[in-house]
Amino acid sequence: MPRNCRQNARLCPLLRHCAFDAIARLGGIRKAAEWLSRDHAVVSRHLRVLEKWSGLKLVERTPSGVILTDVGKVYHDAVSLALDDISHATLDLLNTGQHNRLIVWSSPGFALHWLSRHLTEFERKVPGVDIEVRPADGNPDFASHQADLQIRFIGTYQDELEENPNLVHETMAQTAIIAIAGPDYFESRSEIEEPADLLEHQLLHESGFDNWDAWLQSYGVETEGKIGGPRLWQGHLTMHAAQHGNGIALANTLVARDELQSGKLIDVGEGKPAFEPRIGQYVLIARKDRWNDSLVRRFRGWLKRQVAKDLPELAI
Repeated sequence: MPRNCRQNARLCPLLRHCAFDAIARLGGIRKAAEWLSRDHAVVSRHLRVLEKWSGLKLVERTPSGVILTDVGKVYHDAVSLALDDISHATLDLLNTGQHNRLIVWSSPGFALHWLSRHLTEFERKVPGVDIEVRPADGNPDFASHQADLQIRFIGTYQDELEENPNLVHETMAQTAIIAIAGPDYFESRSEIEEPADLLEHQLLHESGFDNWDAWLQSYGVETEGKIGGPRLWQGHLTMHAAQHGNGIALANTLVARDELQSGKLIDVGEGKPAFEPRIGQYVLIARKDRWNDSLVRRFRGWLKRQVAKDLPELAI
């Protein structure tokens, strides 16, 4: 038996570390037992054995649960990282054979207004593919295989992709971010000549004021304490409200393309020098070690070609 195996054989069994990790994360033995689907007494015994084996007190019991001792915190930091590594390695192993399955997280607007219309074309090109598209504003946990690929929209004046050595990305398309309203909205309201004028109007928001705040500030507009309006949580809801004359929303020209062409929505700043276009980008993101996997590579190539064909004015 190799020397490191003989040494590892002397270590406390992994199951007890799993129990300790659950107790530390959840703050209680009973909560940990429910999470692990184990009896309360079994989880408590695992903790006692681990403390006896180490000769150190790892937790303090309180009326509201348990808290880690100083040495327990240090030990848990190391143990939790190791257990996460084991979990991710296991997920990698289980997903090794999933060559025909592709999970794509996409910004909701792109998923609704473009991707959902074209998916069958990709399925025809790749027979037998099992593709799942999840519209989501949040970011997936790539390490846990929540997604194989993400399509994310960022304003070049607002967000920056966080540096992550395990991920790789490329820009797929770029589009102007504009203020939009229904043609009836201005019938009884003042004209808008420059971005600062928008503060006197009803602004429609998604989950918060951040998008409007960053967009207006990119034009040099002071916004602190001046932005209000309803929050509708989803971009398609703000567009729908704008279309019906209920206010002004932010959208990009890909998402609002059909409505702008039909006249159901208008670009508030069109033809006005003060509204120099603000640019957003659709970015493809994936794990670095999966970037050139056959299915990911084929989907990336198909997506860029299809966007260039269908939306040549937006393609990179």
